[in-house]
Amino acid sequence: MTYEETLHYLYTSIPVFQNAGPSAYKPGLGTSIALDDHLGNPHKAYKTIHVAGTNGKGSVSHLLAAILRQSGYKVGLYTSPHLVDFRERIRVNGQKIPEEYVIDFVERHRSFFETLDPSFFELTSSMAFDYFRAEKVDYAVIEVGMGGRLDSTNIITPILSIITNISLDHTQFLGDTVEKIAFEKAGIIKKDVPALVGEIDRHSVAQVFADAAVKAGTLVYFAQDEGLLKESYLMDTGEWYLDSAEYGQLFGELGGVVQFRNATTVLGAINLLNTIGVNIPTEAVREGFEHVVELTGLMGRWQVLQENPKVVCDTGHNVGGWQYLNIQLEEELKRHKHLFMIVGMVNDKDIDGVLDLMPEKAFYFFTQASVQRAMPAEDFATKAIFHGLSGTICDSVQEAVEKALARAGQDDIIFIGGSTFVVADALPLFLKRDK
Repeated sequence: MTYEETLHYLYTSIPVFQNAGPSAYKPGLGTSIALDDHLGNPHKAYKTIHVAGTNGKGSVSHLLAAILRQSGYKVGLYTSPHLVDFRERIRVNGQKIPEEYVIDFVERHRSFFETLDPSFFELTSSMAFDYFRAEKVDYAVIEVGMGGRLDSTNIITPILSIITNISLDHTQFLGDTVEKIAFEKAGIIKKDVPALVGEIDRHSVAQVFADAAVKAGTLVYFAQDEGLLKESYLMDTGEWYLDSAEYGQLFGELGGVVQFRNATTVLGAINLLNTIGVNIPTEAVREGFEHVVELTGLMGRWQVLQENPKVVCDTGHNVGGWQYLNIQLEEELKRHKHLFMIVGMVNDKDIDGVLDLMPEKAFYFFTQASVQRAMPAEDFATKAIFHGLSGTICDSVQEAVEKALARAGQDDIIFIGGSTFVVADALPLFLKRDK
């Protein structure tokens, strides 16, 4: 098979949550364990760091991978979903898994995994673990797909478990309260493995993690209580200035108000990694924060796609993420004449909760991504009207981008988001323009 044929096979033969949603979700570890046993337990060949959380786990995972790489280690990174290319999910030292490896993995193991009927995520997790062993990585940073306790990645025993934060998302799978969701995320906490919680705003949620740690037989640390940052602010360049207690002045390449919280989580993780024998020099921390995009290929986190007019995209797609995006957009309105919003969402999110947080002082291009889960643009626009938002309806993200660019002036700003998949549809339009 060619690479394109292999991807077509994966996307059409196996349920993909990215497209199908709930029908592709398979909680439980049985299939993952069977796949892992078939492959000879590849994840045991290297040390892992496990990252869960409602928001920020992608940014935290990429930052940790960048810092470990700059510390001289060979580092695997497994994240999801991808934005442009499937291979973004599986990287070693920032380089995507080769097309040939994807083809060969499917061809070699196709007869076995077809008997198991694995989900797309179960299969790609196994592919990542296998590839990292083949590449002889020292460490692999593994991002949870959804939840934690029953997530396919939870077959690993990491050296550190990280939970970035908790807010309401995927409630039909994880529970309808933050405490229930915290319980699912806490499922990655394991015996004798230190656990770090990045951000928490309720005592009841903190108690869930404390109880889970006691039950597992380990210790849990809360990054926001550690005094890791003495000063921080978002500079006009879009970078974060961070004056850290342990590593001095840092400049965070990732823009967006939320990255202050992610930085605190990463600094807490680095301190814990140092205490368990991972050598991370101060200079590696600085370089990782300052060059994370170049070192890991991260996209979609307050990513500036062009200037004049300024075009920014962000994958924030739930209430927890939009609490920060709303603040960021209000700040941008102070620096730009008009704000244009290209937004769409998927059906299984708290759409009304997010619409409540979208700025009214903007003109909207309501659209829909090219995935099955996308809410039709007309339905989304109808909901938005009840939240005081106004604009026009576009049948595709490409149409919305073209209309927004035609309307925006040099001093205006265009935001693209609401859904990871809206960003995924938009990115190739700008990547093509850059070539």
